[in-house]
Amino acid sequence: MSKTLILLGTILIIMGLVLWLVGPRVDWFGRLPGDVRIDKPEFKFFAPFTTMLLLSVLLSLVLWLVRRFFE
Repeated sequence: MSKTLILLGTILIIMGLVLWLVGPRVDWFGRLPGDVRIDKPEFKFFAPFTTMLLLSVLLSLVLWLVRRFFE
């Protein structure tokens, strides 16, 4: 259990550093087709459906690769 937590923590730190360094260059992230954005004078709503789907697929792929190489 401790090895898994350390590995997940390391992956999160690396992902955070990558997003911190690459973040300004990825301004399309959160503005993909399928992301719902409603801006009205007294109401704002944002639901990033496509972005969440893309993140889910990428995270599933990364975790599958990690599990495959560390078993």
